[in-house]
Amino acid sequence: MPDASDADRDALTGLHGRKLFQSLLGQAIDSARQSREPVALVHIGLDRFKVINGTLGHDAGDELLRAVAVRLNAVLRVGAPVARLGADEFVVLLEGQGDHAAIVDSVERLRVALGGAFVVAEQEVFVTASLGVAVFPEDAATANEFFANADKALQRAKHAGRDNTQFFTKEMRGLDSSRLALERDLRRAIDREEFVVFYQPQLDVKSGDVLGVEALIRWQRPGLGMVPPMEFIPLLEETGLIVPVGAWVLKTACAQAQQWRADGIVPLRVAVNISASQLRQNRIADVVEKVLAETNIAPSALELELTEGLLIENTLASSQVLHRLRDMGISISLDDFGTGYSSLSYLKRLPIDLLKIDRSFVRDVLSDSADRAIAAAIVDLAHALGLHVVAEGIETQEQLNFMRSLGCDAAQGYLIGRPMAADACAAWIKAERSKAVVPTDDGPAGPPTLTDVTPGLRVP
Repeated sequence: MPDASDADRDALTGLHGRKLFQSLLGQAIDSARQSREPVALVHIGLDRFKVINGTLGHDAGDELLRAVAVRLNAVLRVGAPVARLGADEFVVLLEGQGDHAAIVDSVERLRVALGGAFVVAEQEVFVTASLGVAVFPEDAATANEFFANADKALQRAKHAGRDNTQFFTKEMRGLDSSRLALERDLRRAIDREEFVVFYQPQLDVKSGDVLGVEALIRWQRPGLGMVPPMEFIPLLEETGLIVPVGAWVLKTACAQAQQWRADGIVPLRVAVNISASQLRQNRIADVVEKVLAETNIAPSALELELTEGLLIENTLASSQVLHRLRDMGISISLDDFGTGYSSLSYLKRLPIDLLKIDRSFVRDVLSDSADRAIAAAIVDLAHALGLHVVAEGIETQEQLNFMRSLGCDAAQGYLIGRPMAADACAAWIKAERSKAVVPTDDGPAGPPTLTDVTPGLRVP
């Protein structure tokens, strides 16, 4: 029978368990009340742990967690309380720091230490960490409040893009109530028809013709106007509401594409984003098939977009679903390409038709040699595999010209067109195509150029 010390330890990492850590936290708070020295609670979440766990297997994931525990103990003072709360989350108690500046320095050393390479399953992997920090006594009066506020700071760090540290602030105190209100309103938004779909056009960089549009959800929240997607889509994912909302977006976009076709706006392909929750559904292919039948849209007019990280969480299951969708005649595109941490071998195994170069590489492609090399490599890799390439986030003429020089097939971004309501998008497409097809005395006009299609664009 294990003794009390064994019961208070995390079986996988050997770190403190939650119960023992909470006891040590209570003692630290009592000590801090007497000494009046600040105590910091650091809540740590590993970024993209699921990707490594899903790609290399659970044994490798366990190996990584043990390595993280070793690294945390190496950075901290001997005997500093550190615990694993479960999954990929850890907590650290920083005592005897003296002042706030020392706390900031210690927390940054933790973040940097976790950002280096780890050797897992005999190969080098990289993870980063998001850290949320609360400080006693200014941020909490009790141990429970201390834990809760450090967690709020961690959630803010994740929403801020991960691989960063956020300290608890007074403004975060209202997050719980505002979050509940946001979730309540989201649940009512479908019935109240508050969601709308905007469409952002894509152009063929060689001919300048409009290839298609990407469907993007927007929320018109009563009294607050248009809510940015990043403020509500993560909550849709967390609550599972992304499944019915995603199905609504799919049906709405397909119905709109069919209406445009009836209005003579052809050929035109509509791209719809599919979330991890939707892909994990065994019924997603059935849902798509039903929508195609209800809207009478041709499968070839539909493109489904998935993110790189989404696919590698469960490559086998993803492959089975995607092959069924591809067999229907639907195109599959991989969004945000280049931002993942997985092996590129799944490009060979999965039925992917198109890669979208992430805007983070396009943004600085003219000034950053690394981004130029990455963009060129993605284009070459895609073409070698028989895939088409779309450059996202095109905002300047120079970016467009450069991506075209690399052999990129299509472009999307504010330079070409911002996301628009359906009617505005239809008018935009008609206007651009009417300017592109100009009859001449010598007969029908040749293929339109980007100069013809979009004012201000110059193609060398």
